[in-house]
Amino acid sequence: MVYDFHTHTFFSEGSLSPLELIYNATINNYKAIAITDHAGIGSLERLIAEVAKDCALAQAHWHIIAIPGVELTLVPAAAIAETAKQAKELGAQLVVVHGENALDPIEPGTNLAAVNSPHVDILAHPGLLTLEEAKIAAANGIFIEITARKAYSARNGHIAKLARLAGTKLLINSDAHEKEELLTPALARIIAAGAGLDDHEIETALEVNPRSLLQKLGLR
Repeated sequence: MVYDFHTHTFFSEGSLSPLELIYNATINNYKAIAITDHAGIGSLERLIAEVAKDCALAQAHWHIIAIPGVELTLVPAAAIAETAKQAKELGAQLVVVHGENALDPIEPGTNLAAVNSPHVDILAHPGLLTLEEAKIAAANGIFIEITARKAYSARNGHIAKLARLAGTKLLINSDAHEKEELLTPALARIIAAGAGLDDHEIETALEVNPRSLLQKLGLR
């Protein structure tokens, strides 16, 4: 089974509707998928409401856990905690924060703000992650992403190394924008192994940690 907590639809950078993406995920043997389009404070209410309806419809008819969420992107670091809190209050079941990396102009301090927020669930592709931030994420039960997205995957090994030192929980996510970018069971294992995870760590990232997150979200 595949668990994937970071995907995009035509509400942000993707090309498919939420229902189209979810249905294609069922074909790829997904157990759970989160729809996490880019959002800021102005778009939260509309985005969450629309995605939540599609996720509920998908769950009613297809054998998949469909999770309405958001990816907070280029939100000022000082506003991340409050924005994440508002997202949860508006019905987002999952909050992802777009982490600091070498490719995007993300405000310094974003990673630290994310791992300190009780309303953030996942820090996505944080290529500039520090050991201190990884330790805080571990202490606060925030998951760190190993990404299948090629543009960000060069730092997966760095993230895996810090997570091992800090005891941080890792997830393998697709960051899919198209149906072709969705994970398969085989691809998820390749991404995990490519990050330098051993067999036990791969099983933990692919099976144990996703179930732990679902339990935290009250979805299991």
